[in-house]
Amino acid sequence: MNKNLKLMIKFQKDEATASKLYGFFAKRIKDSKNKSVLEQISRDEASHALIWKQYTQKEVRPSYIKFVWYAFLTYLLGYTFVIKLMENGEYAGVEELNAVKNQIPEVEHIIAQEEKHEKELINMLDEERLNYVGAMVLGLNDALVELTGTIAGLTFVLANTRLTALAGVITGIAATLSMAASNYLAERAEGNPKALKASIYTGIAYLFTVILLVFPYLMLPPNMYLFALLGMICIAIFIIFGFNYYIAVVRSEKFLPKFIEMAGISLSVAFISFLIGILAKKIFNIDVG
Repeated sequence: MNKNLKLMIKFQKDEATASKLYGFFAKRIKDSKNKSVLEQISRDEASHALIWKQYTQKEVRPSYIKFVWYAFLTYLLGYTFVIKLMENGEYAGVEELNAVKNQIPEVEHIIAQEEKHEKELINMLDEERLNYVGAMVLGLNDALVELTGTIAGLTFVLANTRLTALAGVITGIAATLSMAASNYLAERAEGNPKALKASIYTGIAYLFTVILLVFPYLMLPPNMYLFALLGMICIAIFIIFGFNYYIAVVRSEKFLPKFIEMAGISLSVAFISFLIGILAKKIFNIDVG
C-alpha cells in the first residue's frame, strides 16, 4: 500500500468516526436546535468519508477506541469542548494534505469548503454550561489567588500539614459561601434572571479548587509541610493549565497568554504570602507546638 493511499484511508476513518460521534451527540441532546445542528454535521462528515471512499475503494470502519474516548470526554467536559477539539485536529497536518493534492486536486478545495460550513454550524451550538463560564472563571480564579496565598502564608506559620489543612478548609468553605453570595447579589443587581444558577457555578468552582489545593496537606505527615506546599503549587498549576485549555478550546481563544497570566498572578501571590508568613512568625515569635 503506497503512502498516499494510507493517508486517504486515515482521513476516511477519521470522517467515519466523526460522523458516528456527532450522531451519538445528537441522540443525547434534548434541545431541538442543537440536535438539528449535530445531525447536519454528522451527515456532512459521512459525505466526507464517501469522498475519500471514491479514491480508496475500501470499506473503512470508524475507530472504536477514539469513539469511546471522545464519548467519555463528552460526559466529563461537554459536547462543545469535544466537538471543537475534534475539529481542531481534523486535517491538522497540512503536509499530509499536500501529499495527496497532486493525486486528487479537488479534495483540498472540497475539504476547505466543508470545514468552513462545519465551523459555522458549530458556532450555532448553545450548551448551557458555557453560559456560565464567566461564573466559573470568577470562582476558580478567586480560589486560586486567595487560597494559594492563604495556605502558603499559613504553611510556615503553623509548620504542620494538619493544622494548615484545617485552616485552609475552614477559610475555603467560608470564602466559597461568601463568593457565591456576592456573585448572586451582583448578578441580581444586573438583572440576570439566572443569578442563582450563576452563583452556584461560582461556588462549585471555588469549592472544587479548595479541595484540590488542600489535598496534599491531608495526605502528607504533619512535619512534611514544605512538600505539601510544593504539592499544592503543582496542583494549582495543573488546575490553571486544565481550565485555561478548556476555555481556549470552547471559545477558540489563544491558550498560552491566559495561562501565563493566571499562573503568574496565583504563584506571585503565593510567594509573597509565604514570605509574609515567615516574617510574621519571626516578628510575633509564633511557635505552634
